[in-house]
Amino acid sequence: MNGIIHGINNIFNLYFFLIILRIFLSWIPSVRWEKQPWSTLREITDIYLNLFRRWIPPLGSLDFSPIVALIVLQIVQNVIIYALINVRL
Repeated sequence: MNGIIHGINNIFNLYFFLIILRIFLSWIPSVRWEKQPWSTLREITDIYLNLFRRWIPPLGSLDFSPIVALIVLQIVQNVIIYALINVRL
């Protein structure tokens, strides 16, 4: 069971860092999002980020939806890991 918990935790952590990478790359104007591997990164992360972009509009040129998305992702991760640890006991 420990292996499953660590595996699920690692998946959440990987997705968290992919979103962070997507945020940092969005600050670089020369990134060509239609080229690989950037298009794959955009497709994978925008599925989740678009959920929050619908509800949190950008303020001027600042998009705060990724911050909220990361916070929600961390909360969901903690709830799931905590539940799995308690099921194991």
